[in-house]
Amino acid sequence: MAKEGLNMTDKSDDLQIRLAIPSDVHEIMDLALMGCEEAGITNPNPEKLLQDIWPAVNLDRGLVGVIGVPGKMIEGAVLLRIGAKWYSDDLTIEEKAIFIHPDYRNAKGGRARRLCEFSQKTADDLGLPLLIGVLSDIRTEAKIRMYERQFGKQTGAYWVYTPKPKEALGNEVLDERQ
Repeated sequence: MAKEGLNMTDKSDDLQIRLAIPSDVHEIMDLALMGCEEAGITNPNPEKLLQDIWPAVNLDRGLVGVIGVPGKMIEGAVLLRIGAKWYSDDLTIEEKAIFIHPDYRNAKGGRARRLCEFSQKTADDLGLPLLIGVLSDIRTEAKIRMYERQFGKQTGAYWVYTPKPKEALGNEVLDERQ
């Protein structure tokens, strides 16, 4: 995957989005864990996060776009992974996560929008469809509006059903299963 053409700079405020490098992995992991804590449906497993992040910072079937210069705090990031859906051999780019550090959410520059533009440019440059979803109940409507402004009308929807804990079901249900 070529690195040329994927860095973007907004000349008005010098907001830089660049490809992450391996030395960024710790800050990206911190952002990912923060994002999982804020909006995750299940508990994060740092080893599993690293299994997606490490290859991407090494441009292996994905990439990470980050806001910030090397050696300084990463203000936001988007994790993009390249692979095939379970029913096809055709490749797609899947946005696994986009997260802006809380300290920068109200800062000038539209960081989330800029990361979306980075993702869109990546899809254009690679000629692959970009798949993005919102799987969160934190600021969901605002996230959907942002994505619709960037990419148009949504396609599909997502539901999460959370069953009651087994101990809440009572012994009669457990007895039927045995």
